[in-house]
Amino acid sequence: MNAHDTAPVPPPGCPAHGSGARVPLHGPEFAADPQAYYEYLRHYGAAAPVELSPGVEATLVTDYTAALQLLQDSGSFRKDARRWRAFNEGKVGPDSPVAPLLAYRPNCMFADGADHLRLRQAVTDSMARVDTRRLSRSTEQISGYLISQFGGRGSADLLGDYARQLPLFVFNELFGCPADIGDRVLFGISGMFDGVNADKATAVLFQAVEELVALKRSKPGEDVTSWLMRHQARLTDEEMVHQLALLLGAGAEPLRNLIGNTLHRLLTHERYAREGGLIDEALDDTLWENPPMANYAPHYPAADTELAGQRLHAGDLVLVSFAAANTGPALKASRQAGSNRAHLAWSAGPHACPSKEPARHITVTAIEHLFNELPDVELAVPEDSLTWRPGPFNRALATLPARFTPVRSGRRGDPQPGAGTAEREQPAGPARPGERSGMWSQFLNWLTR
Repeated sequence: MNAHDTAPVPPPGCPAHGSGARVPLHGPEFAADPQAYYEYLRHYGAAAPVELSPGVEATLVTDYTAALQLLQDSGSFRKDARRWRAFNEGKVGPDSPVAPLLAYRPNCMFADGADHLRLRQAVTDSMARVDTRRLSRSTEQISGYLISQFGGRGSADLLGDYARQLPLFVFNELFGCPADIGDRVLFGISGMFDGVNADKATAVLFQAVEELVALKRSKPGEDVTSWLMRHQARLTDEEMVHQLALLLGAGAEPLRNLIGNTLHRLLTHERYAREGGLIDEALDDTLWENPPMANYAPHYPAADTELAGQRLHAGDLVLVSFAAANTGPALKASRQAGSNRAHLAWSAGPHACPSKEPARHITVTAIEHLFNELPDVELAVPEDSLTWRPGPFNRALATLPARFTPVRSGRRGDPQPGAGTAEREQPAGPARPGERSGMWSQFLNWLTR
């Protein structure tokens, strides 16, 4: 960074100052105050040189206009990660901690052109069939179950006990997972994102999804898996597995963060406590200022090119900072004028989030139900003692300790069976080693008590 001698001093802990190094988007310093880093990065212009993990270099787009240009120009900037030059040259290995979210997989997120259109249309059409009433019912049932597990204690970690688990349970329901498969889906996704035995977790997830595809081929139902399978795009079994793994994994982690970050905002900003009933507003404010995926949308220039005055080479890794673009000067006037949803938290262009509306619905329903059940819930520790998980992509708290008046735990009425619940009547089947009391099986048993 010696080309910018007049640039301001980097944030505390940033090793970029005076060393010629790239600005690191990893470590506790970045996690503690990412906005200080984004403010510093803006002095490079619309895009800046960053390091995602030791030795993994990228260009980060921090300007709203430049980000839109990148996201909408699918001719100049491609999504196929097999173009990633540093990976192809061995400068980044498959064992890199950022490889699981960047390395190529045959799904719609890493596809371009006609392949992307076909896969994406199948995903979009299938997700569009999700009925909001069914989604509300499922979310409320799952919320009730999770609260029943900690409500009697009078305290909980709203991340680990609630926000982390709820999206996984909802997706298991929407995708029609029976007990045994659902247990392993939860185990696999949790392990992949927590980094605990990630290789084993990934293998467990894909094996479970393969079994789900085989099950739905022989016994389709009214669920996203069956709708995707019956789509006119005629996905192969391999394509089915990879689209489902993408939807389950890429949906669960950001939704966990969105619920957690919105809860954090509601519990730490006096405005919401004073005025009440502002969950939608808190959600939008979170998407603006603390989006669950802060830096992502990997792209690769198809040829040497220029973006907002920055020279880029073919195969360079380019990311969009949704967090920096949302909070930059270009959007301040738009937000003040009342365009409250002009942010980029859902991305934009042909690869924008296909599950925006279900994600909003799940988040609002989950938080409303939590506050209805625990009306006096409050943060149990000083706000400045909370820590954020390190990493370049997600914006997520490590924990969110809360306290409340204990409530009676137990079954709150019998659910009315609805579409997609037929699998609940099936026996769980033989348990896998170490997974005898899986979370999904416990929930299904709770529903039928």
